[in-house]
Amino acid sequence: MFSNVDFDAMIPEWFKSIVTAGNDLIWTEFLIGLLLLAGFFFSLSSRFIQFRWLPEMFRVIGEKPETLEDGKKGISSFQAFAISAASRVGTGNIAGVATAIVLGGPGAVFWMWVIAFFGAASAFFEATLAQVYKVKDEKGGFRGGPAYYMEHGLGQKWLGTTFAILITVTFAFVFNTVQSNTIAASFKEQYNFDPFWTGIILAVITALVIFGGVRWIANVSTTIVPLMAILYIGIVLFVLITHIGDVIPMLMKIIKGAFGLEPAFGGALGFTIMQGIKRGLFSNEAGMGSAPNAAATAAVSHPVKQGLIQSLGVFFDTMLVCTATAIMILLYGGLEFGDKAPQGIEVTQAALNSHIGSFGGVFLTIAVFLFAYSSVLGNYYYGQSNIEYLTTNKTVMFIFRLLVVLMVFFGAVIKVETVWSTADLFMGLMAILNITAIIGLAHVVFEVAKDYGEQRKKGLNPVFKTKNVKADLSSVETWGENPYEFHPEHDNQETKVIKKIK
Repeated sequence: MFSNVDFDAMIPEWFKSIVTAGNDLIWTEFLIGLLLLAGFFFSLSSRFIQFRWLPEMFRVIGEKPETLEDGKKGISSFQAFAISAASRVGTGNIAGVATAIVLGGPGAVFWMWVIAFFGAASAFFEATLAQVYKVKDEKGGFRGGPAYYMEHGLGQKWLGTTFAILITVTFAFVFNTVQSNTIAASFKEQYNFDPFWTGIILAVITALVIFGGVRWIANVSTTIVPLMAILYIGIVLFVLITHIGDVIPMLMKIIKGAFGLEPAFGGALGFTIMQGIKRGLFSNEAGMGSAPNAAATAAVSHPVKQGLIQSLGVFFDTMLVCTATAIMILLYGGLEFGDKAPQGIEVTQAALNSHIGSFGGVFLTIAVFLFAYSSVLGNYYYGQSNIEYLTTNKTVMFIFRLLVVLMVFFGAVIKVETVWSTADLFMGLMAILNITAIIGLAHVVFEVAKDYGEQRKKGLNPVFKTKNVKADLSSVETWGENPYEFHPEHDNQETKVIKKIK
């Protein structure tokens, strides 16, 4: 009944024209260069911290959260990681990778790896800053992100306000249309289920969850994300083992395509790079300014700990989940290239059906729902955090939540090209603002990381105190002598080490 309604026609043509012109300007002129140069600067200046401290990342991810002033346990590093992973691990890993390969060729996968490697350094910087400049919320926990370090770190309130509005629109509204669109497309492809009713169902269950608060979102994400990642990667490993002889030729095709050596894509190297970086950024969000909102909620003893966790999240997203999808698609014999070829989730479903039979389509429909719906929750939280930065008015928050539910429905019933192009524009604008701010505050991260490294060399579990850092942190609100509560095991660590030395 509702299948014939053209919801896409409800979007004004002037809006579509602005989106097209904006994407052409941002992505073809300077954003790709900015992302690569910034990632290289952060990597080189930190002596490639994303590689050097990789073992430390795995050490801190299992740490228990600090106890808040009210005696309750705060959000742990792993829970904050799961919130950001809930947003990172979504349709970008399944539909986005497929679109990048179809439009940019196999070489696009290589450029996704490149942006992930350098982006891991950017993620470390932005998450560390989010922890340094976080503030306490009315529930006794924490909130923060680029808007907060733009205001308190750079002293630019107007920039923080601009970013808060932009990220709210981008994630809570635009990116959530991408997630619901992919879920609806998957159900239509597999079961010919009307996207209208998919949209209604998604809107209802989203409404039920988002009124539960950040702790409920953290609990849901912690449960869903590891499960769906293990199942998804497990299927791909099976495909890889059963096609082991084709893996090396496939990897060579990726490398050749990355440098324009594949005949079919030799004349479109720039487009290949652009597709890889765009889809890589959408998937891992490194430097975009989104993950820091989740990073700020963690109750850790030192900001660097969460910086390391978020850096690890980039590797988890791109090197594992995105690469898994790419392998599966590139081993598919029926893969077609070009803007006229099938794109998005349709390609990934066809590849799975080819590799493991009809079960593949059923499995991917379930996986897409889990990946994308967890992303809806993560995206909502980013919007909520920044709405709270702008205002504490409960009516505004209520209206915001209703709009989120509406956009989840709307995304399910409009065309895939519209949602992806709109997402590209908004994430590009976010990245420009955020990277500019991180560069301006890089000196703070250098000093905070130096403090962390010195404490680790002494065998201590690092505890952050602003007085021990040379950078000007007079505008920091949360970190004092005791940001959580008195911890004898922390405050007596140095005494214990000194006694051992004596």
